[in-house]
Amino acid sequence: MTASYDAGFDIGGTRLKYGLVDRNGRLVQKGKVRSPEAMADILAVLEQAWFSLRKKAPGPVRSCGFGIAGFYSLKERKILQSPNYPSLSGYPLIPALRTFIDVPIRIGNDANMAAYGEFKHGAGRGARSLVLLTIGTGIGSGIILGGKLWEGEGGYAGEIGHITVNPEGEPCNCGGRGCLETEASAPRIVRNYQALTGRTDVTDSREVFVLAKAGDAAALESFRKCAYYLGIGLGIVINLLNPEKILIGGGVVSAGRLLLGPAVDEARRRSHRISFAGCRIEKAALGNDAGLVGAAAWARLKAGSRG
Repeated sequence: MTASYDAGFDIGGTRLKYGLVDRNGRLVQKGKVRSPEAMADILAVLEQAWFSLRKKAPGPVRSCGFGIAGFYSLKERKILQSPNYPSLSGYPLIPALRTFIDVPIRIGNDANMAAYGEFKHGAGRGARSLVLLTIGTGIGSGIILGGKLWEGEGGYAGEIGHITVNPEGEPCNCGGRGCLETEASAPRIVRNYQALTGRTDVTDSREVFVLAKAGDAAALESFRKCAYYLGIGLGIVINLLNPEKILIGGGVVSAGRLLLGPAVDEARRRSHRISFAGCRIEKAALGNDAGLVGAAAWARLKAGSRG
């Protein structure tokens, strides 16, 4: 039987990543380009990438999946609001894609697609329930329950980055205050350090990480504060969902024990001991490929692809 493949696209804030994935989750092709802003340019880039994948594919391409940041409506089958791509908000994307893509198309929230990718082909293989948190400029998340992606009634489930962990915290772009995203993401590490030292020349969390590794007290405290709120968020997730695994991904995970160690300790204090004991908190495995691998696997599932 001829092996078949599925295409996956991860439309991020600065990069549009794409690839061709086999049924075992192996990437046989991948590429990336800078994300354009205008709708016409986005479609042109997607069309060029699609035809490039089809041309180089070692076998038939059965389906095509897209992970896009924003609120994807299951009912209306469109992105109602996208923080990275205002031109996508409310745009009838599927009809536009069908003008050049002749296989079944599936669209999902980018963090949901990354969670599904880890579940099928990454650190979540074999688990029945898991939560993925990706910590970077923001905090994305996706939930697997009973072996299925949990999308919620309208498709908007899994916004763990917007649970309140500090009621008196800073305003969030979502309209809330003290969200996990405002208190535990990479920009917060920088703001913590600037507030503690008065230094404005440090503008990247990687700089704070280097300082912390060298023993800088303010840098260490910057990470400790973020870890505290991340731990509160993890405790909420454990008490609410009792997941088998929580996977942590994103750029900030490279901080390792500086962030995850105290965060896990705080989660232990904040969650019920029995639920905590049954949950493994681990690093995600697929890195920047999780979204496109998950989008391809999701499209394969929904299209009923075989081979």
